[in-house]
Amino acid sequence: MKEEIVAAETEVALPKSLSQVAPPSVAGSSATGAAVAALETVSGHIGRYRWVICGLLFFATTINYVDRQVLGFLAPDLQRAIGWNEAQYGFIVTSFQAAYAISLLVIGRIMDRLGTRKGFSLAIVIWSLAAMGHALARSAFGFGVARFALGLGEGGNFPAAIKTVAEWFPKKERALATGIFNAGSNLGPIIVPLTVPWIVFHYGWQAAFIATGAVGFLWLILWLPVYRRPEEHPRVSPEELAHIKSDPPEPTTRVPWTRLLPHRQTWAFAIGKFMTDPVWWFYLFWLAKFLDKNYHITLAKLSLPVIVVYLVADIGSIGGGWLSSRLIKRGWTINAGRKTAMLVCAICVVPVVFASLATHMWVAVGLISLATAAHQGFSANIFTFASDMFPRRAVGSVVGIGGMAGAVGGMLFSATTGYVLLWTNSNYVPVFIVCGSVYLLALLIMHLLVPRLEPAKIDVEAAT
Repeated sequence: MKEEIVAAETEVALPKSLSQVAPPSVAGSSATGAAVAALETVSGHIGRYRWVICGLLFFATTINYVDRQVLGFLAPDLQRAIGWNEAQYGFIVTSFQAAYAISLLVIGRIMDRLGTRKGFSLAIVIWSLAAMGHALARSAFGFGVARFALGLGEGGNFPAAIKTVAEWFPKKERALATGIFNAGSNLGPIIVPLTVPWIVFHYGWQAAFIATGAVGFLWLILWLPVYRRPEEHPRVSPEELAHIKSDPPEPTTRVPWTRLLPHRQTWAFAIGKFMTDPVWWFYLFWLAKFLDKNYHITLAKLSLPVIVVYLVADIGSIGGGWLSSRLIKRGWTINAGRKTAMLVCAICVVPVVFASLATHMWVAVGLISLATAAHQGFSANIFTFASDMFPRRAVGSVVGIGGMAGAVGGMLFSATTGYVLLWTNSNYVPVFIVCGSVYLLALLIMHLLVPRLEPAKIDVEAAT
């Protein structure tokens, strides 16, 4: 990391019209929250445009995962056609994650200069062109170059999306909103097996990369005319804006990432991502190879088990966010609600250690499906850790730091997995043991670092 790099900060300025609704004090903010609650009770409705924005984030994340998943889905056939070995495939995957980590370091400054609307647009243009560029690759090195370019663009998705959620949703709704848009990371891998085999059969594997990569430009047609900040959006009612701003108002000055690193809260988030993100990368890039190796299924028959895995994962993504939000609304503390939901998810992951020993494919698919659902529930809550512990203007930076840590962990895990499979003749047992045990350990470390999930005292430091 370099000292001059600043990741995405979330600067939220209150409009003048809101200053009467939410004065800069905790008491005033509480009054605003009470007023919003009253509005919801009396009118039964405060406006829902924020969910339209969440829908756009969902579709962007879906496209993001379609583009990164195509290679993993076609990997068994491409490996036979091009001739790379397991270690070379591991480094193809690692090249994507290395670029992803670099992107997360610099994306904040780009988002600051361009704004979320233009910055998100630039990111999706880069990754869409890179996804289409896979069609030009003819060697492991060529695919590595294409994956590196893809990682540079795709690194913009989650920092921008989390920043947008922090701007458009109050804290009590953020876990659910995060779970909804993060569900796109499951829909993307479902779309791939539904569409890619047909494209490959009729037009070849190159066409699969071109067709899926081009979809990002369709998203831009929706994003550019629709997206504005809530304070500037003509479709946001005063009642909905008051609801969005119902949390205590926060300063809008930038927070450099060097001020975030000394805090235990930053390290709790980063370590959680470092330990658990690599498991999701493994499912994305090795699931098809695992099923091909252990159960000898063809590309045409690969679609159904892959769809089942990610469909169940979709349920977990929304369910994990819903569970913690439900517990908090029932009176649990944010600390207890988040960590209880994460503990349930971490326990549900454990049975996946037996997946590689299953003699029947659908037993393995069932165990992996449960694990991916639990991962996504865990992930929805760990993302919300950032907005629970940091002011909005620092959320993007923290997510960038955590995402970079997750990408670095993915690099190490992917390279190691490639060598382990090469040395053991594709024995997946040790890999699944790691996948099943790491969540409980990650949650334990996070709890030790932030036992009460207390907010980082960034503003207190600035004042002194």
